[in-house]
Amino acid sequence: MAKVAAHLSLFLLLLPLLSGGTLMMVYGQKTWCAAKPSSDKAALLANINYACSHVDCQTIHKGSPCFYPDSLINHASVAMNLYYQANGRNVWNCDFTGSGLIVLTDPSYADCIYA
Repeated sequence: MAKVAAHLSLFLLLLPLLSGGTLMMVYGQKTWCAAKPSSDKAALLANINYACSHVDCQTIHKGSPCFYPDSLINHASVAMNLYYQANGRNVWNCDFTGSGLIVLTDPSYADCIYA
């Protein structure tokens, strides 16, 4: 049984490569993109600027559902996920020079719904 678990773990690690980098679903599980907690301020600002130059980031503007908490990591995560979702949920669409993290848990909260 341990051998099967080891092979399954290896398969899950290699799945993005085997599928051409697409992580749209892992056993029916949707994926999202979030900013790595260790990302510095400059990286987060660059990610917001890049993502929002390609997708509509109105949802992180003041008075919008994803404005609070009003923090760089929150705004970057929302913007990065919008970009990731709009561009096919490929591994490379969440890289953001190493500051992106693909997550399997829906990061939505309150009225801020991650697509």
